[in-house]
Order: sequence, then structure tokens, then C-alpha cells
Amino acid sequence: MEICSLLPRPSPATTAAREIVVRYSSAALVNHCDRSYLWSASLGELKRVPYDAELLYVASMLHDLGLVPAFDNHLAPFEDAGGDVGWVFGAGAGWPADRRNRVKEIIVRHMWPEVDPGQDAEGHLLCEGTALDIAGRTVDTWPADFRAAVLRRHPRLTLAAEFTAAFEDQAGRKPGCAAASAVASGLGAAMAANPLE
Repeated sequence: MEICSLLPRPSPATTAAREIVVRYSSAALVNHCDRSYLWSASLGELKRVPYDAELLYVASMLHDLGLVPAFDNHLAPFEDAGGDVGWVFGAGAGWPADRRNRVKEIIVRHMWPEVDPGQDAEGHLLCEGTALDIAGRTVDTWPADFRAAVLRRHPRLTLAAEFTAAFEDQAGRKPGCAAASAVASGLGAAMAANPLE
């Protein structure tokens, strides 16, 4: 698999989504979003799960915006806040309501334990791609040379420390959210033990 073959055809939506994540996120979080897309898209190719590349890319770029101060909702879990950003983004991009709803669903579902690919291909792929990038889940599904190429192109930088701190902050302010469950389940240790580190 070649990274360049996985990238979506450029569109106003893909360009704007990338501009937004770069504007509001740290370099480590931007790289996480880039890797999340590449893990997700490559999994689609490996498992022959058809997916909408533009939709998956936009969701990948926007999926963690609920963690950054500009878009943090003091009441809602970060994935719900990010999903709302995705819906508003879709409206601004001129997407019809069903496509706006889809990007929101994908962003929200990336925090589910698993997503049925038969019901939501992009949600399944992003859920698995982010699980690999954060905790190393099913790391051997991806070829070692491809993993190395992605990490060279988009290094992890300070992701483990930043992400753990962001989830701990969410957990402290929003008990009962998925981030709180992740922290209680040992997110920091899982990130430190991630083979991608």
C-alpha cells in the first residue's frame, strides 16, 4: 500500500477540514488526525470495506476538535461536541442534511467500543483507526512497513502526554463520558505501551 494512493481526491471540503485542524490543534494532534485517516483508509483497503474517502477524511480531520479549547463544550462529551462541529462544517460546505448527519455520526461513533461495518463503514474504519493510533489495538492488522512509512510521514511527537492530559481533563469535568471510562481503564498506560510509540 502506498500512502499517496489512499489520500482522497482534493475537494473544497477536504482542503477546509485540513485547514481547520491545523488552525486549532497542536502539531501532535494534527499528525494524529492524519494518521487516523491513513489507518482507517488502509484498513478499508485491507479488509475490502468500501468507503467514501471524502467523508472519512473530513471526519478524521475533525474528530478530536471537541478536545481543543475553541470547540470544547462544557457539558457534552468531546465526541458529541466534535460531531456538532462536523455537522456545522458540512452545512458550510453545502452538504445535504443526510451527509451532515453522517459526518456527525462517524465522529461520535469513533469513541464506541466497536462499530458494525455493515451499518456504518466510515464509522467502523475511524473507530478502528483511532484505536490503533491511541492504544495500539490490533496493530498487526497493518503491515509493518506501512506502519513505519506512516510514522515517518506523521510522527507522534508529544501525542501520548497531550492526549492523556486532554482525556483526564474531560473525565474530571464530564463524569460518565467515554473519555472518563478510557481514563478509568488505564488510557495513560495503554498509550505508553502502544507499539507505535
